[in-house]
Amino acid sequence: GATLLPYARTCLAAATAAAAQFADRSGDAGGSLSLGTVGGLEGTVVPALLGEYHRRYPGVTVSLSGASSPSLLTAVHDGTLDAAVVAEPRGHQSQPLGSRVLLHDRIMAVLPAGSRAPGRPLSLEEVSQHPVITYGPDSGVHGFIREAFAARGLEFHVTYATNDVAIQLALVTERVGIALAPRSSPLLTADRRIVVVPLEPAISFRKMLVWRLDNQLGAPLRTLLGLWTEQAGRTSDEGAGPLLLSPRF
Repeated sequence: GATLLPYARTCLAAATAAAAQFADRSGDAGGSLSLGTVGGLEGTVVPALLGEYHRRYPGVTVSLSGASSPSLLTAVHDGTLDAAVVAEPRGHQSQPLGSRVLLHDRIMAVLPAGSRAPGRPLSLEEVSQHPVITYGPDSGVHGFIREAFAARGLEFHVTYATNDVAIQLALVTERVGIALAPRSSPLLTADRRIVVVPLEPAISFRKMLVWRLDNQLGAPLRTLLGLWTEQAGRTSDEGAGPLLLSPRF
C-alpha cells in the first residue's frame, strides 16, 4: 500500500487535470466560484494562483469572502461556499471534506523593538506573565494556542482579543502586551517598531483549502483544483514553495 500510494496520487492528479482541460475546451469553465479565506494570505501563493486562474479561465467569476476558520467551515458544510482556506480543522466534521495543504505555519511572539533579541525564544511561561494580545475564541488559531498553554499547565487568558493582525501589532507598539501572531503574516516583517521571536515550545498549525466531498464538484472548482495540483508539482520539482498536495481528512 505504501509503495502504491505515490502512484495513486499521480493518477488522481492526472485525472483532475484532464477533467479540467476538457471542461475548459467544452466551454464549461464559466460560471462562478465562491471562496472563503482567513486573513494573512497576501504573503502566500494564493494571489499568484488566483492570478493564473483568471488568465486561464477569465469566464469564471470569483467571489472571495473573509472570515474566521470556524465560520468559513460552516459555510463550506452548508454549501454557501464552494471551498475555503482555513486553519486546519480540529475534531469531527459533519460532512467529509477534501483538503489540500497550503502552508505550514507557526505562532510567533511579537514584542516592542529592543525588548528582546530576535533569535532568543520566549517560553510560554514567560508569555503567561504578561498581557496577551491574540485571536479570539471565534478563530481556528485560538484553539491551537490554548491547547499549547494547557499542555504546559498554564492558564491562557487573552487580554486583548482581535483577529486583525495589524491591530495586534499596533497594540504591541503601544506596549499593551505581547502579541501571538502567525509567522506567515507579512506584517511581522514590515514594522521596525516590533521584534518577532519564536516560542518555546513551538505552536505549529497548517492552513489548507477544504471543500465538501459529498457534493458533485462544479467545473470552476475542478479547474482550480487541477491548477493547484499543477502548481504543487511545479514547486515540488523546483524544491521550493509551500503549496503541497495533501490527502483528505
